[in-house]
Amino acid sequence: MKITHAMVLAAGLGTRMRPLTFKTPKPLVKIAGRSLLDRALDALEKAGIEEAVVNVHHLADLIESHVVSRKKPHVTISDERAKLLDSAGGVVKALPLLGENPFFVLNADTFWVDHGTPTLEAMANRFDPDRMDMLLMTVKRVQAAGPEKGDFLIGEGQKLVRAPANAPEAVIYGGALIVNPKIFAFAKIEPQSLNLYFDEAIARGRLYGFPLDGNWYTVGTIAMIGTVEELMRQRGEIA
Repeated sequence: MKITHAMVLAAGLGTRMRPLTFKTPKPLVKIAGRSLLDRALDALEKAGIEEAVVNVHHLADLIESHVVSRKKPHVTISDERAKLLDSAGGVVKALPLLGENPFFVLNADTFWVDHGTPTLEAMANRFDPDRMDMLLMTVKRVQAAGPEKGDFLIGEGQKLVRAPANAPEAVIYGGALIVNPKIFAFAKIEPQSLNLYFDEAIARGRLYGFPLDGNWYTVGTIAMIGTVEELMRQRGEIA
């Protein structure tokens, strides 16, 4: 289906990357010369997204000034300076800016390198609002830059369920999803996690996964910046 809108979650505090994030918001930390936020917006541009909402809280002025010149996608700010709302709360607050049709939600602290068809484009082609409340990008642990705990098990037809602890076949939620806004019909603007909505969609049998064809990166600490850049060089993803 044609998806035109997206939200990038960029309001986090970046506490695990202090002291770097005392002066630089985590979404503006650069990996191989490109900020994490720009990598998310680049992926949306490649997928043909026209309008992106970026929420802000920590060092909000720096993020606002960074995106002001962005042409594609056009960026609108959702201001959470007064109160940090977590992942789902931030989406709910931004719903008036996102429209009534399914849209993407991306984390600003993870990114990936596609090997084939751009992942977001392929996800949009796969999304079926008649069967799905949400479609999550899933990542095998061998595709990640370091040891990561799996989140879900993949069942028949790519349906997802929660993975038990230490399940070797568990896949990681890759920080990108398509969501039908109807699931937020009764939601309040308050701090809440998307995990609540994942579990509700599982209960309805309407949470699905889409496997990434590529490599996936998350940068949780300052030390990981160099580790990720070196691995990207080894994989031929940067010069």
